[in-house]
Amino acid sequence: MYRIGEFSKLGRVTVKALRYYDEIGLLKPSSVDEWTGYRYYASSQLYQLHEIVALKQLGFSIEQISAILADAAPASLVADRLAELEAQQRSVIDQLFRVRHYLKIKEEGYEMEYKVVVKEIPGCTVFSARRKVADYTEMMSLIPAVGAQVAADNPGVGCVEPEYCCNVCHDTEYRDQDMDIEICQAVTGPGQDGDGYEFKQLPPVTVASVLHRGPYEDLGAAYAYLVDWVETNGYRIAGDWREAFIDGVWNKDSAQDWLTEVQMPIAAA
Repeated sequence: MYRIGEFSKLGRVTVKALRYYDEIGLLKPSSVDEWTGYRYYASSQLYQLHEIVALKQLGFSIEQISAILADAAPASLVADRLAELEAQQRSVIDQLFRVRHYLKIKEEGYEMEYKVVVKEIPGCTVFSARRKVADYTEMMSLIPAVGAQVAADNPGVGCVEPEYCCNVCHDTEYRDQDMDIEICQAVTGPGQDGDGYEFKQLPPVTVASVLHRGPYEDLGAAYAYLVDWVETNGYRIAGDWREAFIDGVWNKDSAQDWLTEVQMPIAAA
């Protein structure tokens, strides 16, 4: 038998912790001297103490440990903890990749023109019109024309706020000519499909995105940067790219002030 101080040294836990475990019934001493109040522990209790310490090191709370040792914990408790740790691991790995990429850019002696943000784009109802267009000039003429047609055909359908208007780019590589694009505008609800357009649901997607300020013909630099970032940071491209238009010819006089967000769907490599 070991007094509490000796047992704490064997188990590498504090006396205060052992007293607390006794108070809550997690690990009670083998016996207590009725005259002195000294707690005594058997060597066999080291197994139980080691299990408590091991479960604490796995991140379980005292309440969860009590339930596990009493066989009263949900069957999924350990599996849930595993999923939580795996998510934390993925987050740390993601941050490591991104810090290394940032340092690489710094070491090469130039500032990043683009700042990459990983975010979730929620699903939404859109009207869409897929077209082959010669260039961005034709595309920017097409967008308001399709919007006007949809509005005329479906007067009860409005645009969501804040507005989300994007092109889904169906080409397998970046192009600024002879482009296969799908014009999409998020709306308040589905309407009646019309000539050359349809209502559909865009699914939610995780994207790596950058903000590009300037003419659409210069978007190639943003695409090239994103491709390099995705490959460097342990991701893969997982869908068709999107170009979300924030500022453009409709509200800015100079093309240098146009603001476009390039959104690249990603998944872990």
